[in-house]
Amino acid sequence: MPQRKAQVIVSSDRILAGEKPNRAGEKAAEILRAHDIDVAPPRIVPEGFTPVDEALRTAVDTGTDIVVVIGGTGIGATNLTPEVTERYIKARLYGLETQVLLRGLESSPKAGLSRGIIGMTEHGGGSLIITCASSTGAVADAFGVIAPLFADVFRSRGE
Repeated sequence: MPQRKAQVIVSSDRILAGEKPNRAGEKAAEILRAHDIDVAPPRIVPEGFTPVDEALRTAVDTGTDIVVVIGGTGIGATNLTPEVTERYIKARLYGLETQVLLRGLESSPKAGLSRGIIGMTEHGGGSLIITCASSTGAVADAFGVIAPLFADVFRSRGE
């Protein structure tokens, strides 16, 4: 079986401007590599609909197995990651979303403000898209739930 490939996309004006380090993106890449997944260099994009849409479209169109979009899941004016992501997901994984929320709430009540979504771009195949808030804690919570299920997700793709 070929090695799975991942792309981490970070939607953050502050990281793009060099005002804040990309700790959440680095954490996601570290966890993915620990699961023997080949991670492309992170893609940092401005906040908002179009930049996230372009980065997500590129990742999906190139056959990336796992696409992680960090940031833009809150309720701010430029937090449009869930709206963009919904356009690509055909099989939404509501159960995983709930598990991630419950895990996050164990650490912080702020987890309830995140609108992260998870799903597959195709029924029985495609890319797994994971969105989460832009903190290392949110990334750890999300992958703490999702990473142990990677084999099951990819088995649904016939692997």
